[in-house]
Amino acid sequence: EMRNEGMMEISNPSELLISEREDNPAGSVVVASMEGTRPLLIEIQALTTPSVFGMPRRNANGIDYNRVTLLIAVLEKKVGFNLSNQDSYINVVNGMKINEPAVDLGVIIAVASSFKNLSIPKDIVVIGEIGLTGEVRTVNLIEKRIKEVEKLGFKKCIIPESNKKLLKEDYKLDIIGVKNINEAMSKLGLK
Repeated sequence: EMRNEGMMEISNPSELLISEREDNPAGSVVVASMEGTRPLLIEIQALTTPSVFGMPRRNANGIDYNRVTLLIAVLEKKVGFNLSNQDSYINVVNGMKINEPAVDLGVIIAVASSFKNLSIPKDIVVIGEIGLTGEVRTVNLIEKRIKEVEKLGFKKCIIPESNKKLLKEDYKLDIIGVKNINEAMSKLGLK
């Protein structure tokens, strides 16, 4: 971080990235991403609003646009949300750029949260890749991600069921395994 004294080391970047998350608005969720071998907790925000044109607008900032449109299509098909008349805006907070599929479930949860206008509890982190059939797929380095989640005081972590079965350590937080997006939506009260 650049300060008046010059470049200063940031000892915990995850804490800095989610530090401004004071309130708990609909359309916001924290995900655990990897930057090389370092886990980072990052906030993803989504906004859905009725479209005034015939074709809904999709906008992605900090995440691949094509991936976002694919995830919105999966959400429509597998959960039954009618987003064909909704503009959808997705933003990765603090100007971060994420290029890993382990944040897919977070994007879907943020969009669903905004669409239903329901907040996700602040003490939950979401991790999982989404397949085209709506399944939540295994992600790599899950134990490192969970340790970072635990270190920052979160109470719950939603992860792929296939990852949960392979966990070797005990954690102080509640780890919830999900097999598909419908199950994840139910656990969060979005369905």
